[in-house]
Amino acid sequence: MDNKLPAATDSAAEIQRKTFARGLDAGVAGEVRWRDSPQPHGLRRFAWFFGVLVGAYSWVLLQLALYAAGAELHSHILLIPFVSVWLIRQEPRVWPQECAPSKRWAAVFTVAGTAALVYGLITGMGEAALSRNDWLAVMVLSFLCFLAAGAFYLLGRKWLAVVAFPLAFLLFLIPLPDAVVDRTEHLLMAFSADAVDLLYAVAGIPYLRDGQVFQLPGITLRIAQECSGIRSSWVLVITSLVAACLFLRTPWRRALLVALVIPLGILRNAFRVLVLGWLCVRQGPHMIDSDIHHRGGPIFFAISLIPLFFLLWWLRRGEAADVPAATPGTGGKGTG
Repeated sequence: MDNKLPAATDSAAEIQRKTFARGLDAGVAGEVRWRDSPQPHGLRRFAWFFGVLVGAYSWVLLQLALYAAGAELHSHILLIPFVSVWLIRQEPRVWPQECAPSKRWAAVFTVAGTAALVYGLITGMGEAALSRNDWLAVMVLSFLCFLAAGAFYLLGRKWLAVVAFPLAFLLFLIPLPDAVVDRTEHLLMAFSADAVDLLYAVAGIPYLRDGQVFQLPGITLRIAQECSGIRSSWVLVITSLVAACLFLRTPWRRALLVALVIPLGILRNAFRVLVLGWLCVRQGPHMIDSDIHHRGGPIFFAISLIPLFFLLWWLRRGEAADVPAATPGTGGKGTG
């Protein structure tokens, strides 16, 4: 009986060692998976830091949530933190065992966050005050800079490299500044008008064009600033970034998917104007007040997802073709 006790103790130790070893990635020494890794002190300190930072900026974050809930262009902001957390949990990751502080980057982001905070506090009052949108953009930028500073100092570059994209995705919490929105809307209007010109010519609809104004039989259509499609185009860019991160591996394919989203958004907006103009010519000018004009945005956005997913499928298929068949000794890993 006494001879079996040491064996039982050794067996328990061996089981514990093997359980921990299951978290190790093949060929990656000193790194473990999240669920099996010993939680470093830096991670616990960062959790405390994050709680304090959110508490200090709670008044800004509350205003941001209320603003996003009432602003059509920025309504996606409410989903950004949840998408970021979902991206972190979406796939197994290899986590470093130790948190080595990156003091230089922590200092850079601390200075940037302090500058943004001071600028926001100064310009948030008086006659030269920023608009609510721009003030929130500055204050949220300062919040994210301090968050990055704490992450670099308490977790280090190796930890942040593992979740680089999910953390960078938090930049979409920042509302687009008014000047950027105005300039982007005018550019989208100009490009959409050119695309509408082409589609009307292809469809054989008689028209006369004067800048952003199209004279059709029985009605005149003007591509106004509010019809630029900036909101759906912005959401399409965000969607393409998430899809590229999840389903593509090669940087150039990811960049290509995101880059083609811009002309896709312009074509979607032009197609909407084409359909509206065709209905006005065929059915009557009253179609300008129909639901397809005032509430048809989600329908055309859904239609634009079809070529986006087809392009994603084509790029993913190309990646699969680039990966060589698994050979003994390679572990089945390709070079793509």
